[in-house]
Amino acid sequence: MYKVGLTGGIGSGKSTVSEFFKQQAIAVIDADEIAHQLVAPGQKALQQIKLAFGTDYITPDGCLNRNQLRDCIFREPDKKLLLESIMHPLVYAQINQQLSHLNSPYAIVSIPLLIETGMQALVDHILVIDCPMEMQINRVKLRNQLSDAKITAIISSQLDRTERLAQADSVINNTQGLSNLRHQVDLLHKQFLTQAQ
Repeated sequence: MYKVGLTGGIGSGKSTVSEFFKQQAIAVIDADEIAHQLVAPGQKALQQIKLAFGTDYITPDGCLNRNQLRDCIFREPDKKLLLESIMHPLVYAQINQQLSHLNSPYAIVSIPLLIETGMQALVDHILVIDCPMEMQINRVKLRNQLSDAKITAIISSQLDRTERLAQADSVINNTQGLSNLRHQVDLLHKQFLTQAQ
């Protein structure tokens, strides 16, 4: 199974690109979706977070208080490392399990922190979605209603754009609208079909 690691900063357009690959009948495994499932009520990761962080980060109905946890890990870097030590092994185990059951010419594995977590060896090809920081901020503001300061803090906590691009085997430039984005995906789809043979 030929595996393409899809990565990029927050608001770069990973979800849209993933959707275009899905429309080509290509399997997409999304690390963020897996992480959301792992912290659902009753799941192992939520129990571990509750033990490590305390009940303050669990809502009265037993769900993870995402906003409070996000604020905490930006304030305290050691708490970020603690959360990652809980989540990353579980997420990557689930990714590997899903990969073993796929029936697709190749797979897109969407992992925002692929390079930051040092998991490049998991994939055969690294595809980076790139756009300027101003575009990232505007897209995240429209989607999440976060403040500029909070969005900038998230971007700053992620890998530097230049470093991410240096790791890329291919780059999608997401600055010119959806039709241009789809065209770039179509070209890469043909390339990946060839490489996967």
